[in-house]
Amino acid sequence: MSDLERQSQFEKALSGLRSLVLSGEFEANSRLPETALADRLGISRTPLRQAMDRLIAEGLLERLESGGCRVASFSVTDVIDSIELRGVLEGTAARLAAERGAAPDVLAEMHEVLALLDQAAWGETQVDFETYVQQNARFHALLARAAGSSVIEREVERVVRLPLASPSAFLQGQEFLADFQASLRRAQHQHRQLVDAIEHREGSRAEALAREHARLARENLEFVMRGDPRLAERVPGLALVTAA
Repeated sequence: MSDLERQSQFEKALSGLRSLVLSGEFEANSRLPETALADRLGISRTPLRQAMDRLIAEGLLERLESGGCRVASFSVTDVIDSIELRGVLEGTAARLAAERGAAPDVLAEMHEVLALLDQAAWGETQVDFETYVQQNARFHALLARAAGSSVIEREVERVVRLPLASPSAFLQGQEFLADFQASLRRAQHQHRQLVDAIEHREGSRAEALAREHARLARENLEFVMRGDPRLAERVPGLALVTAA
């Protein structure tokens, strides 16, 4: 097997396994059946174990002393801490982007994304949910890149893989809610303020805006945990969160 084929098998295993874990296919703290999983995903056990190692590093799985892995569980406090950590990292990225000066090509792409988010949020008929989710993720990736720091960018990429810490985590469950459009438009207003602060080299303001923006996810978490049962199957990773 070529290196390209090995990489393809690993990416297939990683994507498939992450999707199964986040969807709640396996209960929190349950042991993963390696042979059955390999058969289900259509891969050998070698790339599956490599994918397991990656998800252990990301915190979605835990290694068992007896061998193998189990699905991790998270408390509401764990999720809140992850969201706060993302806010700190994105706030730092925003401050550094403002203080150091973001690259012109990154700023140009951020404005392109802002325009697409405007169209998605303030469309003539209704919110273009799919476009908003895609472009929101793109905006936050650009924010991490704007700092010009590979360290910051790598750590932001790491934290957004934690359950419910992603900027788009709760968007997956809100499209049917009455106040969905208002929620998206509030977030988009913050996006624009954030870019404005970066362009005007206002580091403290940019950092504060990014941290406040991340707290929208905490508000959404509190809303979800209070309770619409329809959200449980719609929000990836929610099945791993325990009430305790």
